[in-house]
Amino acid sequence: MRTVLVTGPGGAGRTTVAAATALAGAGRGARTLLISPDAIPGFPSATGPARVTDTLWSVRTDSAEHFRAELLALQDQLSGVLGLLGGNRLDGEELTELPGSGQLALLQSLRRAARGDWSRHGYDLLVVDLPPLREALAVLALPEQLRRYLRRLLPQERQAARALRPMLAQLAGVPMPAQWLYEAAARRDAELAEVQALIEDRATTLRLVAEPGPAAEDALRTARTGLALQGLRVDALVANRVLPRHSADPWFAALAAQQEKYLDHWREEWAAEAPPLELPHLGRDPQGPGDLAALTAPAGGDIAAAVAVDARGTGRAEDPWWIEESEAPEGRGGGDGPDGILIWCLRLPGAVKKDLQLVRRGSELLLTVGPFHRIVPLESALRRCTVSGASLTDGVLRVRFTPDPDLWPTTG
Repeated sequence: MRTVLVTGPGGAGRTTVAAATALAGAGRGARTLLISPDAIPGFPSATGPARVTDTLWSVRTDSAEHFRAELLALQDQLSGVLGLLGGNRLDGEELTELPGSGQLALLQSLRRAARGDWSRHGYDLLVVDLPPLREALAVLALPEQLRRYLRRLLPQERQAARALRPMLAQLAGVPMPAQWLYEAAARRDAELAEVQALIEDRATTLRLVAEPGPAAEDALRTARTGLALQGLRVDALVANRVLPRHSADPWFAALAAQQEKYLDHWREEWAAEAPPLELPHLGRDPQGPGDLAALTAPAGGDIAAAVAVDARGTGRAEDPWWIEESEAPEGRGGGDGPDGILIWCLRLPGAVKKDLQLVRRGSELLLTVGPFHRIVPLESALRRCTVSGASLTDGVLRVRFTPDPDLWPTTG
């Protein structure tokens, strides 16, 4: 299944572009599902798949309903503990969703789409209307982060046998975690793994939507590095609401000239990754499928390309990082391990050296680039090495690993 994740700075029209993308994909015959938290004019508002056209369905995520269902289910699991503590059960009607529930509801929708819960025959194309850019990056990183927390807090391999729990609890002086807690953690890990697999799939890409201007330029420049750090590939940078050029009105001409200046910047900065594609300003907010179809009408060729999606297209064409091997240090040779220094490489376009922090901790590498943070597990070969240096050149971070002779003894 081809997946297109649509995001951009707040107010840039990402929901419009997501809906137009889905409509264009369905128009090409792809069975398409659109997921959005917002109401789209002319589209159904159902929380389950509702038919828009013969090949297009839409789902509106309901974060409040998801929050109530999850909390009530957790309350049922904890009913015994609540009874011992004298706690009072909460009714669904008195529950108000908390901050962050929207992100979890979105992940649940992605999982259901990945599993095919909403279609007996599956979809060819999934289009997801994500939150604004910074929040979207945090949401896409969440499955990997939560799975790491679960593995650290409740490692499955350390579950004590049920027969030994009373004795271990007496020896430790504290009650052992109940079996249901490990089972619940295992279920959550499996669910998050499905979402993470969808995000990391080679047929998944990100589509950025921005209205040309100074605020959008700053947001895109900052997010560009975060996208690379998470290994997300951008398939298009859609410049939305582009004004007509050469207007006779001086006021409109000045606005169009400002947009053109930023479009020139984007063409230069994003040329290698996702050359900007333009969607015109309709003079009003789109009010239904007819207006969305107008955005896909050919105009110089690239407007249709900006929103039309080939359901057979592939996503990221290459891994976000790779390993190179340099020449062997003097005096080293033989042995079962590598003879030279291993160099772990990661593309970080737009990264600045002063904003970069790198820490090796056990079998993980902790990377911080400006406001973005990621913990990356090292491959087996790198775990038997020590970090001997790092450099940032031409947008590529190169971390040097020297084989540890205690872990990779030489034979000659």
